[in-house]
Amino acid sequence: MSRVRRSQAIPFAEPEGYRPLELDLYRPDGDGPWPLVVFLHGGGWRRGSRRSFGPAFGDRLFGRVAQLGYVVASLDYRLTGEAVFPAQLDDVHAGLDHLARHGGEYGADGRAVLWGESAGGHLAALAALTALTPAASALRVVGVIDWYGPADLRTMGQQARPDALASADNPDSREAQLLGGPVAADEALATQASPVAHAHADAPPFLLVHGTADRLVPVQQSEQLHAALRAAGVDARLELVDGADHMWAGVDPEQVLTASLDFLAEVTRPRP
Repeated sequence: MSRVRRSQAIPFAEPEGYRPLELDLYRPDGDGPWPLVVFLHGGGWRRGSRRSFGPAFGDRLFGRVAQLGYVVASLDYRLTGEAVFPAQLDDVHAGLDHLARHGGEYGADGRAVLWGESAGGHLAALAALTALTPAASALRVVGVIDWYGPADLRTMGQQARPDALASADNPDSREAQLLGGPVAADEALATQASPVAHAHADAPPFLLVHGTADRLVPVQQSEQLHAALRAAGVDARLELVDGADHMWAGVDPEQVLTASLDFLAEVTRPRP
């Protein structure tokens, strides 16, 4: 098993009035260059850590992905107790800007796959579908892996299961905290924060993976985004995991990982 080099707490942005934002880096031992995987953590935008690939995998998966021949960068972003949307998306764009400027120093080859779970999946999709900063546009985003991320904040509440653990329409919901008020109170902002509203023909390939028994983010969210991307002509794939709740509860997460790693290998395979 090849050695992985890890560099922690690399500063990439200092939003005025807020804490510095940092990333953790994992890379194979060697000179590279390798494709870049940019990971965004979950936690309902209000908690979570760049040090975890989600409860099903903890911090173990970062090294596993790096061993396959990728530079993995796991990013901070401001949580909703610190700032409301679009601060979170701005922070992701700042991280991509930093990686575009310094990726060569980290052994990255200029290609990037954005990978996120839950709130991080939402931000990965948004970042891939919205305009990058001029510096970050030097990165070539070649794919997105979105694990059970919210896709349309305007429809989440009505899609909630009878056994749902939360509803986006509640005034204290995670989504309301992201927007700074109830989802219905500012439709323009809710639309801006919804990946389905930004689907366009030039988007990179997407892999959407979602459990059919998800009680926090309805499975229809990924179905909606898949339909919007396909309608725009994007190579979008939807993998439904039968019986899986949020965070892959109730199933073997390795089955999800296989499909995701296969997609990662496909979109980063050298073109003839």
